[in-house]
Amino acid sequence: MTEIVLMSGSVRDGSYNSAVVATLRRIAEERFEGVRTTVVHPAELPFYDEGMDAANGSEAVLRMRNRVAAADVLVISTPSYNGAAPGVLKNALDWLSRPYGESCLDGRIVAVASASPGPRGAVDAQPGLVEVLGHAGALVAEHPPVAVADAGELLAADGEFGGAETLDALESLLRTALAAAREPVPSLAA
Repeated sequence: MTEIVLMSGSVRDGSYNSAVVATLRRIAEERFEGVRTTVVHPAELPFYDEGMDAANGSEAVLRMRNRVAAADVLVISTPSYNGAAPGVLKNALDWLSRPYGESCLDGRIVAVASASPGPRGAVDAQPGLVEVLGHAGALVAEHPPVAVADAGELLAADGEFGGAETLDALESLLRTALAAAREPVPSLAA
């Protein structure tokens, strides 16, 4: 069984990025065999505190770290706040990347998407998010940016996205991430 953890960088009810996560979940479960998905919520985590981390964090932190550590792929969909991923998402990544030397993101395949009501689909938040993930040791799946633009016009009544172009882009992102997770990691000893 291939495990995919999905995370929205937005905490807003009716969030377009949470709709991306819901759509990815449906695509994964309907179009890929042997795949199980879990959704994690960054808002459940306290603000990062190194002292709290030294004392094993909180139950929510441990639960999210365990889920991500057990996953083959992590997929994140982020909004853009002032050209960057929101603080709640950065906070979650800070928790997942700690303690130093024990990051559950280290070597983990991560795919990145974004969505917004604007014409750029929050694509401007993706480079900074990819940079943070790289610092945390994650392996970001190489795929053209998937940014759902004009999201309000594409959102269906069920809270998920429709439209062949959007669905194809999200499926392609998942397919690329799953393929990367199944590739053997090159040995450094060679």
